[in-house]
Amino acid sequence: MTANGLLQIGFYLVTLLLLVKPMGWYMAKIYDGETPRLMRWLRPVENLLYRACGVNRSEEMSWGRYAIAMLWFALLGVIAVYALQRLQGMLPLNPQQFGAVSPDSSFNTAISFMTNTNWQGYSGESTMSYLTQMLGLAVQNFFSAAAGMAIAAALIRGFARHTAQTIGNFWVDMTRSTLYILLPLSIILALLFVSQGAIQNFSPYRTVGTVETLSYDNPKVDSQGNPVKDAQGNPVTEKATTKEQTLPMGPVASQEAIKQLGTNGGGFFNANSAHPYENPTPFSNYLEMLAIFLIPGGLCYTFGMMVGDMRQGWAVLAAMTVIFIGFLSVAEHYELKGNPAYSSVDQTHSAMQAGGNMEGKETRFGIVNSALFATITTAASCGAVNSMHDSFMPLGGLVPMAQIQLGEVIFGGVGSGLYGMLIYAVIAVFIAGLMIGRTPEYIGKKIESFDIKMASLTILIPPIIILAFTALAVLVDAGKAGVANPGAHGFSEILYAFSSAVGNNGSAFAGLSANTPFYNISLGLAMFLGRIWLMIPVLALAGSLAAKKRIPSGSGTMATHTPLFVGLLIGTVMLVGALNFVPALALGPVVEQLTMTGAH
Repeated sequence: MTANGLLQIGFYLVTLLLLVKPMGWYMAKIYDGETPRLMRWLRPVENLLYRACGVNRSEEMSWGRYAIAMLWFALLGVIAVYALQRLQGMLPLNPQQFGAVSPDSSFNTAISFMTNTNWQGYSGESTMSYLTQMLGLAVQNFFSAAAGMAIAAALIRGFARHTAQTIGNFWVDMTRSTLYILLPLSIILALLFVSQGAIQNFSPYRTVGTVETLSYDNPKVDSQGNPVKDAQGNPVTEKATTKEQTLPMGPVASQEAIKQLGTNGGGFFNANSAHPYENPTPFSNYLEMLAIFLIPGGLCYTFGMMVGDMRQGWAVLAAMTVIFIGFLSVAEHYELKGNPAYSSVDQTHSAMQAGGNMEGKETRFGIVNSALFATITTAASCGAVNSMHDSFMPLGGLVPMAQIQLGEVIFGGVGSGLYGMLIYAVIAVFIAGLMIGRTPEYIGKKIESFDIKMASLTILIPPIIILAFTALAVLVDAGKAGVANPGAHGFSEILYAFSSAVGNNGSAFAGLSANTPFYNISLGLAMFLGRIWLMIPVLALAGSLAAKKRIPSGSGTMATHTPLFVGLLIGTVMLVGALNFVPALALGPVVEQLTMTGAH
């Protein structure tokens, strides 16, 4: 690692940690029902929304009612986004006259954006109208992020309250998350992106002349404008030449802002944050990375404030930061080290690789910021990418995959990262209780049988879904047909895809042809199960904790704010979270690394 690289990473981490306290303080006020003076002008808007929707803001919900409200809202979101895609050919704000999206792709995308996954098996600039991008995808970016934040707020209340039967009001938490947190931050960030050169318009696509004649493989499309695929699911192409280039336009900066702040990740363009219209400069790249961790980091402070013990919030943040730095070090090391195979080819190739592995990376960002971006975006449930993960070194690519498989609790998604880490904290105190022969306690709440069952479900559901769907994909012809690379790397592509879907990340190794009926449907189901059926046990745990009495700490109470507990929490995340995937990772990136180094 060069001094310049260390300086860039250090500057990022210091800025992030400095923003944690003000961001966390602000969100704690919002979820406690207060409105900071600066935002009180939004109160009439909030009250108008409640009246229009028939919501009584003072009426709270049991965990069961909270879960039912969340499920109904999710279902309505899926129906709305599916309908927009299927009808977009007849709707306005479609200057390119894009036709209806295929049923299987529409299903996948509707589930994807409802679950905050933003997996994209299509190219946005050649598939989605402006209306679909804004009213469907961008709106769901706000709502899916707000849902995760609402669940986190409900779980925090479970720890903070005692002998209570309610954990808040889902509709109030959704409204306040969107109106007071996500929307103002998105407006500020969108303006900053525009200042850096990100586009924001409703213009038709522009055609410009090129300096030279270009020969290329042109994808065939059917009468509805959808790509024609062969039996293996690969696009059918035909040779063509041109002296023109079409420049896509659209309301990009606004979608880019919420895509990062909400840890959604779905790009306006197929190249995502590697596209200059989405991410024009190193400064915009820095803002994108900062936006991804801003709310997850701040929620740790929010947690400490709401439970009345700031040390608890700092302990959770410390565990997240230590694990993040460890994974980042691995990714940076292997990407800067490069491929050892080049050293035995010739001196020219050796010199090219001397600076590290630049394949699949933007030169304006370089290796350090590409590896940093990849580590950030997969530590959070954000599928944004500024480089191609498929081109990372085997162990460099293992880092994004492993972080997703851990449940993305290392800062994690907005809300989902915190409640995921708190689940691990419950497991950690349970393990500690077994060691010393005492009933486990966490923040004054006795952890009992039901609580451990709910926490265990949250830990066990994701690996079961990921491994089951991966096994299915490598067994059936429809799954194997989409693999572009044979052997270990092809297996990694499939494993990464389902890890990304269940983890609600949305990034991909990109070597997998996933826009087929098999992958659209299977990944859609994986996304749904990975999001919804984790939220339900988390809410059940919140309800159980809220109903308990608060137990005063005694001489035998294990302190959960000390370096010892931080170490125990880190160990629990790494061991309990990773053990399920060790055999699968050994068949993918690990064996690929051994094959690469053993051959040379």
